[in-house]
Amino acid sequence: MILSMTGFGRGTAVLNGREITVELRSVNSRYFEYSSRIPRSCSYMDSRLKKQLNERVTRGKVELSMTIQNVEAADAEVTVNMELARSYQKALRNLSEKLCIKNDVTVSTLTRFPDVLATRHADVDEEQLWADVSAVTAQALDNFIAMRAAEGAKMKADVESRLCFLEERVGRVETLSAGRVEAYTSRLYEKLKTILEDRSIDDARVLTEAAIFGDKTAVDEETVRLRSHIAQYRSILELDEPVGRKLDFLTQELNRETNTIGSKCQDLDITRTVVDMKAEIEKIREQIQNLE
Repeated sequence: MILSMTGFGRGTAVLNGREITVELRSVNSRYFEYSSRIPRSCSYMDSRLKKQLNERVTRGKVELSMTIQNVEAADAEVTVNMELARSYQKALRNLSEKLCIKNDVTVSTLTRFPDVLATRHADVDEEQLWADVSAVTAQALDNFIAMRAAEGAKMKADVESRLCFLEERVGRVETLSAGRVEAYTSRLYEKLKTILEDRSIDDARVLTEAAIFGDKTAVDEETVRLRSHIAQYRSILELDEPVGRKLDFLTQELNRETNTIGSKCQDLDITRTVVDMKAEIEKIREQIQNLE
């Protein structure tokens, strides 16, 4: 299954009184890169989350966002320091009597003083919370990979159509190069006739020159390798594993063989065909850089 490196996935569920939401986003990267935005109280599970993602994602810069909200019980309780509150109340009463001013102390007044109210977070079963978060993350991963697979299928179809075009261009190079020696021999005869006028032409010399030309401009090996690379490309596209790096290397080989053909052949039609091939290989390269 071909996977794109870009994608988005979301998972959400209410488990053990908590609403947990996990979102995954990714962009291109040569390697697997992980970053997260999670509650500070869940920092202990960050390495576990990274491992869980890395088991199913091998390339791409992946960002995980997580929120947790209690829906059945508060995750913290507020306590009152009654002794301290009474001390504040007594001090304010004395102040009122000594300064002969109205004592307008209210409950809200007392709660503003330091340490009258205290917040205590409820105890959390960290392993149970991790199990719940992991389950929601797995849901987000499923959706994330499904989107990557859909994008990957489109890219695969595009690359396969370009491989067909490239294969047709290779056939055209083979056809055009087949008659290059004969054409060169004819041109050489015509040129020698003009130069030598009535003098005889050394046929053996002409044939030797034609043979040297044919050897220098032969592209049979390159076209055979190109067809082999294209066949290998199609085989790799069918693998059920990450293929981005393999295809990146193979694309370089396609480009190398095409450049060699261009440097060997000076025929205008072949040159134009090589330009078309290089443009198509560049489009393939752009696509496979997005694959995992």
